[in-house]
Amino acid sequence: MSSIAIITARGGSKRIPGKNLKIFCGKPIIQYSIEAAQKSGLFEEIMVSTNDPAIAELGKKLGVSVPFLRSETTSNDSASIPSALIEVLLNYKEIGREFDYACCIFPTAPFITSSMLNNTFNILIEPKVDTVFPITVFDYPIQRSLEMDEEGKVSMVWPMYLKNRSQDLPPRYHDAGMFYWLKPNKFMKTELIFSENSFGYEVSGLECHDIDSIIDWGIAELKFQRLQNKS
Repeated sequence: MSSIAIITARGGSKRIPGKNLKIFCGKPIIQYSIEAAQKSGLFEEIMVSTNDPAIAELGKKLGVSVPFLRSETTSNDSASIPSALIEVLLNYKEIGREFDYACCIFPTAPFITSSMLNNTFNILIEPKVDTVFPITVFDYPIQRSLEMDEEGKVSMVWPMYLKNRSQDLPPRYHDAGMFYWLKPNKFMKTELIFSENSFGYEVSGLECHDIDSIIDWGIAELKFQRLQNKS
């Protein structure tokens, strides 16, 4: 069985310029993803998919492959993650390399650990599983979410839950935005990361944080430092 780690690191971030190379707790943030993949021992190939020569240079310096730069089609603002993965898998197929398993790893997910990758891989290898990714519970029950109109008036999105206590409602989860395991032979047919046979791996709110703004960045560093102090 062979596996590839695809670290999707498109350049040109608008909200946080230079995001993939920005220093996070002492290291370029992409380095955490690379090191987790290397430490896991799961991958025959670890590569960075990027259109940015500076990201490519750092990737090579850290010991991973950058066999080609992303095409313009998979590098624009509207390009999807599946399109980037398909490009990578097809390019490897052209040189005679195919993989049984693939893991799409985000470059700005410093909370990824090698144990997370190993634990989720053990779920993926079951025949009934197409994809696996980390999920985390919403901080507050989404069943009691509100919406607000232009005048500022609020109402329940789901009024049927108005009288339910938050502690009595079942948990609901969201994608933790860290990595996706998939089986290339199935993925190339459906082009879907989320399918009827997707499985989740729960992580705590302290073990993940979506980084979309400078404020997010600061909160993520505080969480990360807290985790390091606990270990």
